[in-house]
Amino acid sequence: MMRLYFFRHGVAQSREILGIPDHQRKLTDVGAQRVWRAARALRLLGVKPSRLYSSPLIRARQTADILGQVLGVAVQVRSEVGPGFNAAVTAALVRDMGRDDEAIFVGHEPDFSQTICELTGAMIELKKGGMARVDINTYHPLRGKLVWLVAPRVFNEIG
Repeated sequence: MMRLYFFRHGVAQSREILGIPDHQRKLTDVGAQRVWRAARALRLLGVKPSRLYSSPLIRARQTADILGQVLGVAVQVRSEVGPGFNAAVTAALVRDMGRDDEAIFVGHEPDFSQTICELTGAMIELKKGGMARVDINTYHPLRGKLVWLVAPRVFNEIG
């Protein structure tokens, strides 16, 4: 069964305080530390993605780079994983994957929660540095079930 992971970027700089454009906000030191813990936890849990897609926004790319380094997979930066991401984009990016493959998407809210709802019917809110896993059981259209919803504090405890 194909497994899709949706990882929301870690805690980033505040645009209100620093007055920087949204697309240039970087992870804070705390945000990066938490992503490192989450990545180690995912490795311990046996997550082995064949693909790791990232939004082009800096905070997401930094998050994906950490995940990729720990999980041993190259990051593919894709504009369609940025703001506006949805279930149709998800389906297009995984259409040539095998049924036993895994992919991680690193991006943003509210797109991830809305996409997960489209795929599963589950109403969720993904916290910064949190992750959801959806196991796909129907491919045309792409549909599945929500298997994990992991709050960042859980990663802090096990990573």
